Amino acid sequence: MRPMAAALREEIPRLPFAPGPMPDPDAGTIAVTWAGHASWVVRIGGLTVLTDPVWSRRILGTPARITPVGVAWRDLPPVDAVVVSHNHYDHLDLPTLRRLPRETPLFVPAGLGSWCRRRGFTVVTELDWWEGAELPAPAAGDGARVRFDFVPAHHWSKRTLTDTCRSLWGGWVLTAPDRQRVYFAGDTGYGHWFREIGRRYPGIDLALMPIGAYDPRWMLRPVHTDPEEAVLACRDAGARRMAPMHWSTFLLSGEPPLEPLYRVRAAWREAGLPREDLWDLPVGASRVLE
Repeated sequence: MRPMAAALREEIPRLPFAPGPMPDPDAGTIAVTWAGHASWVVRIGGLTVLTDPVWSRRILGTPARITPVGVAWRDLPPVDAVVVSHNHYDHLDLPTLRRLPRETPLFVPAGLGSWCRRRGFTVVTELDWWEGAELPAPAAGDGARVRFDFVPAHHWSKRTLTDTCRSLWGGWVLTAPDRQRVYFAGDTGYGHWFREIGRRYPGIDLALMPIGAYDPRWMLRPVHTDPEEAVLACRDAGARRMAPMHWSTFLLSGEPPLEPLYRVRAAWREAGLPREDLWDLPVGASRVLE
């Protein structure tokens, strides 16, 4: 008879963790690396941008992460900017931000700028929905700039007992000097805004879409897309490719850890979309947009 520990190990599915060397793209190439949850290393227009960086093993009120961070902090290239979708602890992690130089440009939702400045950050851009700002991208040529546009989502914000919905929430569209685009959706339910995002920002090359933390639906449908809704949202926005996120890192809801992956693959297939355009990466893996 097999030992109990060995039997249990065989029953636990392997979680998607496969860290590898990060690509070093030129200024005209987009590359993404999934560090886990909603944390991406986006190389665009010669800049390195972090989305919702959470490198901590544990966050307030949540069990420790079930997959390690996919990119060691020491292996990151110099960070040119950070975008934050909202202030929940699994998206805005102060211990991680404190690892950054205080002059690192931060792009944050309206109402969150003062929080960042009180922590010593000196270059903070605070935006409302449909507002945008730019950063120089010297590697892409003289006068080249990467644009950061803040776009709607259906979610909420809260960090203390007294600040419920005092700051905004949303996603980000990053546009390279050559008009290549990456859409980072943050946390969101499904709705009509995805079509409007696609109308205002045509030609999205890659959508980073949340697919986890959806069970039970009666409670989480308004604020978290499930895998089928994420595929629908990607199509509504006109994105050519989709990379799933917000699953298999922190246990925030009732679905099994790998269920979002199985469901998003099935939904993509049922929609008749090319398999190579679903970038269902393991944590730590990278893809380059040729």
